[in-house]
Parts: sequence; C-alpha cells; structure tokens
Amino acid sequence: MIDEHLPALAEATSTRRACELLGANRSTILRRRRPPVLGPPAPQPEPPNKLTEAERQHVLTVLRSEEYCDLAPAQVWARLLDDGIYLCSISTMYRLLAIAGENRERRRQRTHPARKKPELIARAPNQVWSWDITKLPGPERGVYYELLVIIDIYSRYVVAWTVAAAESGELAEVFIADAVDRQGIDRHQLTLHADRGSSMTSKPVAQLLVDLGVARSHSRPSVSNDNPYSEAQFKTLKYCPAFPTRFGSIADARAFCTAFFDHYNHVHRHSGIGLHTPASVHYGTADEVQANRAATLTAAYAANPARFRHQPPAPPKLPTVAWINEPNQEALIKSA
Repeated sequence: MIDEHLPALAEATSTRRACELLGANRSTILRRRRPPVLGPPAPQPEPPNKLTEAERQHVLTVLRSEEYCDLAPAQVWARLLDDGIYLCSISTMYRLLAIAGENRERRRQRTHPARKKPELIARAPNQVWSWDITKLPGPERGVYYELLVIIDIYSRYVVAWTVAAAESGELAEVFIADAVDRQGIDRHQLTLHADRGSSMTSKPVAQLLVDLGVARSHSRPSVSNDNPYSEAQFKTLKYCPAFPTRFGSIADARAFCTAFFDHYNHVHRHSGIGLHTPASVHYGTADEVQANRAATLTAAYAANPARFRHQPPAPPKLPTVAWINEPNQEALIKSA
C-alpha cells in the first residue's frame, strides 16, 4: 500500500517528507530500491594521500634515528619542519609507531625494584616489635598530639609509648633507644618493623638501629596490612568508650594513655593470645595462669560431667608463633 502511493507523493514533495506522511521507514524504502549486489564487494580505491611503503619506512627510520629516538613525535615533527623537511603529519607518525609496536614512552625511564613483602616471624617476646604514630585530637580544630607506640607482636605487650606535641626523627630516636634499654635487648635479637613515615625512615632512627644491632623492617608503600598489629592496637585505643572527642591539653592526653595502656597490658584479656593479658605472655607467667585455668576446668568437669557433654574442657591455647605476612612453610620450618 505504501509502495503504491510513495512515488507520486515523493514527486510532489520529497522522499523524506513522503515517508513521514505515510509512516514509512526511509532507510527501508531506499534499501528496497537498491538492486542487490552479488559477489564480493568492490575493492575500495586507495586514498591519494596514502604514503608508499618506502615513505613509511623512511619515516620510521627517522623516528628511530639516534637524533630523534628519545623524542615524542610532536617534537620530531616540529624540528624537521624547522629544518625545512616535511615527511607526514604528527598523527601519521603516531600511527606508524603503533603499527610497529613502538607507540610508548620513548625516553629512557628509571626503574624501581619491586618492594619486597616483609615476612617476619616471632616465636617469643622481644623478637619482633612493631611501632607506629597516630594523632590524638587536641583542644581545637587543627591541633593534634602525636602518640608513638611500640608493641611486641608475639605477646601484644605495649613495650613503650609517649605523647608529644610533634613528631621528629630525634624524638623517635630517643623513644626507641629508651625502650630497647628498658627491655634489655641484646644485639641481633630484635627486628623493629614500621611503615614508611618520615620519623620511621629518618637518618637518626636508621643510625640508632645500626648502632644497637636491631634489624630494620618497613611496610611496602600504601600497604597498611604490612603493619597489622599497630593498626589494630590504634583501633582498640580509639574505639575505647572512654576515648574523648578532644583532649583539653597534652597533659590530658598523657593521663588518658597512662590509664589505657596500663589496663591494656595488665587487665585486658587479648583474644589473640589465648585470652591472657599481654603482660602475662610477655613476662612468662602465662604458663602458670594456663595451668591454673586447666585445674579449674578439670574440677568443674569432675563435679558435673554432664554439663560439658562428657568431654573435658580445655582453656584456649597459648600462641606458639606470630608473624607479619605469613611466610611459606619452608621459612616457618627453618625458623622453628
């Protein structure tokens, strides 16, 4: 029906307008009028501005030359033009380099070796310490105090802490030296792990660790999982119900930390060390506590076996190893 009226209407107006009036699809009408093409499609003629193979190879030779091999195509194009030479457009240079698989940074690049993942193992206290710095909010916006904390990863014991108005390499040096001295650390006994903050990587701290015979370990850049013990301890601190919105002064911050770390070390039962206190594990009284717990559970079982479904209860086990980034089994066996 549409095909019958379309030619006459198209003569009076246009094919586009006729299709609009009849509700027909213009593309469909044009496709019906075009005779079918049989066989393979006709080859497309080459554009008159196409470079010959010899010209393409000449352009690549110039781009690869010693004079231009380190320059971007735009730089090469401009310099050639200043010398009165035109080979092709900048986009053509890029296209030829892409076809040759050379469309990349043409200058020599400095390469950095991949940061090695730290793998640290502790089978007793004072073998691996982790330390970090966090900010405590001061009395007004923009005022913060710096809290430095060292934690033993095996016992979870906070070995040392201090609150200062600002962090520095010199402050960290004195802080670490005092902690090592108070714990009686021997040379080549301890590994100290930290992230890559300015104080952690400062020259005073690096030289101090060399002088003390303490091995130094650092997290990979932007990998917080490489320092999990310090990060978890800071979360415990700041999620404490008594943690204030702001501290009125540095004296208030120090008073709060004194109470918090005393409770953390000597009262808090840590789930990661068999629900013992960090101080008990750190100073070797955990075995005695474990024996007392086992005796209490044994007595409770003897008094009423049915309560325990006739299976003797046992206290949570003490840790035998702690690590930062679990090493492979071969490394664990060697360290045992």
